[in-house]
Amino acid sequence: MKYAVALLFCLLPLWAQAAEPGSKLAPWTLLDQYDRPYTLDADTRILLVARDMDGAKLVKAAMAELPKGYLEARHAVFVADIQRMPALISKLFAVPAMRDYTYRVLLDREGQVASRYQGEAGQVQWLQLDRGTWVSQRSFADAQALRSALEQAPAPQ
Repeated sequence: MKYAVALLFCLLPLWAQAAEPGSKLAPWTLLDQYDRPYTLDADTRILLVARDMDGAKLVKAAMAELPKGYLEARHAVFVADIQRMPALISKLFAVPAMRDYTYRVLLDREGQVASRYQGEAGQVQWLQLDRGTWVSQRSFADAQALRSALEQAPAPQ
């Protein structure tokens, strides 16, 4: 019984960190593929989250041929959950390959950020934000649909 209670208290902080639409998002900081830090702030309008490689491939396909700075112009950021990727593969191959992308990839190496947001494997979660508050969520399983949504997202003046 005491083990069950101890387990409950260990998991309680994880439940407390989970976010849902309507809530103010707690700020977090992740490093990108160039080891530069990014902290979620009130200016972020779109948060894209891929929980696995298939989701990240959707973002890559949607961003194909779009200019550098496209996401940033829309106050959008992309978080890739790479916790399940072997460290050696990540260090030697995956992250160096990401340096050729025209967009910034925030690397969730521990899975502590992506896990806060609901979503399915193989998809990209789109969280619409307004001054740090989670307004709505959409899921994309198709790169063209994601690209169309990005094209419709206004680039703030």
